[in-house]
Order: sequence, then structure tokens, then C-alpha cells
Amino acid sequence: MKITETARLRVRVATPDDNAFFYALVNDPDFIEHIGDKGIRTLDEARTALLTGPIAMQEERGHSLYVVELKDKAFADAHVPIGMCGLIKRDTLDAVDIGYAYLPEWRGYGYAYEAAQAVLAYAPTIGIQRLLAIVSPANAASNGLLRKLGMRFERFMHLVPEDSGTNLYSIEL
Repeated sequence: MKITETARLRVRVATPDDNAFFYALVNDPDFIEHIGDKGIRTLDEARTALLTGPIAMQEERGHSLYVVELKDKAFADAHVPIGMCGLIKRDTLDAVDIGYAYLPEWRGYGYAYEAAQAVLAYAPTIGIQRLLAIVSPANAASNGLLRKLGMRFERFMHLVPEDSGTNLYSIEL
């Protein structure tokens, strides 16, 4: 199911068949460093994680972390998954947050900004008026992207006591 699109990208709901893409994404060293090790070591575990994560959240809440696809017709398959961007409700935050991650070969082309802008525009259509974002203080690219999107730094916080700490941003839509 398509959520939104831009000139270059399609943002859609994840499916169990996205497991190979998801496996590659969550095992990328930068993903592990900045987001965390999800412990997904097989394609079956990736499928299960999609079913119990983004797919279940979409069914329960009407929003989730979405698959971002490249629409470039130069590829034989014009639906190339390059990353994820979407709306997540975490138990540790009082509002929905925007999250994103991209495969290494697709970073640096403006896709994260483009997809995040589209998701920010989509959020009010499903009743979301305020969004948060969390990011590692060491992730300069993501901190810059959130500011470029118009998000305001609120504070440094710990999601859980053993957490090393994260930056919290917000935006009113």
C-alpha cells in the first residue's frame, strides 16, 4: 500500500517479502552504530521482525516505519528499496516520532530529506500534529537532517536508564 510519493521516491507499507532488504539494512555497520543491533541474523528473523514491528504497528496504529523505494526507471525493477522512513510510536516517548535509515549505497543523494519531507506532510492527514525525533548525538548527518526539516532541538535525554543518551527534536505540523 502506497503512503506517499515524491518525484524520485515511493513510500509504502512494509511487507514480509521485504525481509532481504530489511536484513541488509539492520545489519549495516552504521545502522548498528547509530540505531542499535537488532540481533537479526537470518532472513526468517528479518521476516518475523517486520511482521511484529512495522507491519503490526501499521495494523494497530495506522502508521509505521515505511519502505522507501527508488522510482528510477533505469533499474530493471523500478521498485528498488533503498531505506525506511516513517512514523513510530515508542513506549518511551509521549508522541509519535519520525525515524529513518538507508542502505549505505543510497546515502548522500538527498533521499532521506526528500522522503522525510513527504512523511512530515503525510502525518497531519492521519491526525498527527506534533512529531518527535531521536538521534544519537554522534550522528552528525541525522542531526543536520532534522534541523534542515525544521525540527527544533529540545534536549538530551535517556530513553531508558542504561541508554547512553540521545538528542530529542520536535516539530509542530
